[in-house]
Amino acid sequence: MQRTYKTSAGTGGHARSMDNEPIRFDTKIAVLLRADLEPWQRLNVTSFLVSGLGTHIPEVIGEPYEDADAVPYLPMFRQPVMVFEATKETLTTAHTRALSRALPRAIFTSDLFATGNDRDNRAAVRAVPTTQLDLVGLAVHGPKNAVDKVVKGARMHP
Repeated sequence: MQRTYKTSAGTGGHARSMDNEPIRFDTKIAVLLRADLEPWQRLNVTSFLVSGLGTHIPEVIGEPYEDADAVPYLPMFRQPVMVFEATKETLTTAHTRALSRALPRAIFTSDLFATGNDRDNRAAVRAVPTTQLDLVGLAVHGPKNAVDKVVKGARMHP
């Protein structure tokens, strides 16, 4: 039987199998958002960031879904995505930590809110030196302890 997971307030956010057994993952997916974003921006940034992780790290993607009528659905992450929020300074520090640990990462800068396509997004990031990026979001994947160190100082998104 394939083991699936779910998270809810009743489980303390920990993944549980269908038989309610805790599932332990060796890795963690974390998204860190700047706390001053509007709600629509938080959702938009999160979706863009996690799409980068899924394309670069295929092992984080589970199997396709299918409902009882055999209608197929796309696969999703096989583990929970932890979403955090932080100040601009904490986000910059997290980015530096992710770089120093060479963790797979995706970024979203404030400039990307003004662009309308992938080509312009890449050009906007390419135009700014690493230390001057105006980060509004960061996604990382890696060993739990390394990701925990990257997001240190941030708090779980409410």
